[in-house]
Formats: sequence, C-alpha cells, structure tokens
Amino acid sequence: MSSSTHMNFKQYLATAKPKGADIPAGLQDLLTAVVNTCSTLSHEVAQGALIGLLGSAGTGNVQGEVQQKLDIIANDLLIEGVQGCKSLAGLASEEMELPVPVQGTGDYLLLFDPLDGSSNIDVNVSIGTIFSILKKQDPHAPLQTSDFLLSGRHQVAAGYVVYGPQTTMALTFGDGVVMFTLNKVTGEFLLIKDSVTISHSTKEFAINMSNMRHWADPVRRYVEECLAGVSGTRDKDFNMRWIASMVADVHRVLSRGGVFMYPWDQREPNKPGKLRLMYEANPMSFLVEQAGGASTNGTDLIMDLQPTDLHERVSVMLGSKEEIDRIQHYHA
Repeated sequence: MSSSTHMNFKQYLATAKPKGADIPAGLQDLLTAVVNTCSTLSHEVAQGALIGLLGSAGTGNVQGEVQQKLDIIANDLLIEGVQGCKSLAGLASEEMELPVPVQGTGDYLLLFDPLDGSSNIDVNVSIGTIFSILKKQDPHAPLQTSDFLLSGRHQVAAGYVVYGPQTTMALTFGDGVVMFTLNKVTGEFLLIKDSVTISHSTKEFAINMSNMRHWADPVRRYVEECLAGVSGTRDKDFNMRWIASMVADVHRVLSRGGVFMYPWDQREPNKPGKLRLMYEANPMSFLVEQAGGASTNGTDLIMDLQPTDLHERVSVMLGSKEEIDRIQHYHA
C-alpha cells in the first residue's frame, strides 16, 4: 500500500467523530501544533551526533535527573511549537518545576514528557514524546498549578510519538486508539491503524529484572511464576523484554500485547514509584485502557488516582487485562 492511500493527520482530525462528535477546532489546532513539533523533533533525533546533539547537557531537571542535550532541545521545541495556540491556557513539562501560562484564551492544558527514555539517546535506542491534554475547570481564572491536578479520567486526549526505525504516533480521544506513521519525505503523519486492541492474555512481560531483590512480594511472585514457565503454575512459557524507554515498551504492548511494569521498590520506600503520574502514567494508562487493556499501581486503577503534586510519582503496571487483573489480585 502506497503512502498516498493513507489518510493524513489533518484529514483525520477533520473527519473523525470520537464518541459521535466532531473534534473541537481548538483541540485540532493544539494537536496539530504538538504533532508538527514532534515531526521536527524526529528529524533532530535522527541527526544525532552529526549536529552535536548527543551527550549530557551538564544540568539537572526538577526531578534531580541529569539532562541530556536533547531533553532540553525537545522541551524548548514543544513550548515554542504550541505557544501560539489560542485554545491553550497553559502547559506543564516533566523538565520544569512550574507550569507555563501562554498567550492563548482557550481552556486546554497540555502536559508532556518531551523526551522519554533519554538514557537511550547516545546508544541509538528508541525514545519518544508523551503528551496529555486536559480541560481547565475554570477558563476565566488565572492559571494555577492546581488546574493541572486532575485524575486521568479528565483527559480529553493523550498520545505518544516513538522515534524508532519509523516515527510512529499513538493517539486516543477516549474512543479507541489510532496509530500514525511519519512520512519523512513529506513530513506528514499518515494513519496506519484505526482500531488498536491489546490481546487480553499474553506470554510476554517487560520489567527491569536487575531490581528483583527490591520489589514487593506480589510483584516478585508474579514474575517468578512467569519465569517458571510450563513447569510452574502458569503452565506456559513467557518472554521477557526491557528497553528502558517507557514509550518503546508501551508501544510494543499496544502493538502485540504484553505487560509493562515499573513497580515500587524498597530502595526508596517513601516514593510510591519512579514514573510520573501526570506526564507518563496517566496518558499511557488512557491509551492502554482505550485499547482494551488495564493499568494499576497495584491497588487502584491509575486513571482513578487523584494527583496532589504536579511531579507526583507512581508505581505502574499496565497491559493485557488478564495479567493486570492477576497482578492486582496478588496485591489484594
């Protein structure tokens, strides 16, 4: 099938009717700005060392993590790319302590992880951008951090773009999941799947096994049963995968099923997890649920959690529903 037979992103936004309604013009404008920026970012990522973008920036972000040069570039590109959206009231980034008000007069809020998996940049492994869009509850009030502190159920759209052998985007408006691939000649994202579904059962899981000794008992039990294979209680062999890039690992789950886990561990017992609720867990949970999967922190569905901090962390286990139900049962 040639690229000319695929619907482009602009055409999709103009014709799609999630939940039976047109996509609001302001949301179309915001998503177009995000996607155009990701197209630019895909080009920057692909150039890498040729234009001096690899390596550490020598700075730290609000999370206390060392920033890569591309972390800063991606963050700046996204802010610049959406600043002119009249439908946007403000934005928040994993890389910045406080939200940024914009010049728009609308009521949409954008949250993003500009470059997820940045530890993989220098070794040419897939990385990506994650984004989440909320509605400001009081469009007339000055922007405050509390405006962003809404549960995942309030998301009006969410998605990611993975910069791999192909640059691919997954997107949901709360009525299923669609995928697009970037045509690098034209710079357009073209529709490749209009109904992404995750199989309910799986034989594949993704977790950083080097941390096994630090996990809580329910997670260790689940993984040990997977490792026991056909000779254990699960009566089937599992494959393990781990890319250390949430975007790439979740993209695999959406593409062929499986489970992704980044659980709490006892090295930092006061932190509920490593991943950020607002920038990573909520948008990915939205996508996974809309594809027929499930997402939990062990005891609660991630989408139901009420955030109390813009950079709140959370334990994340998501993917094929049968497996997530089992993990949640073990925690119970």
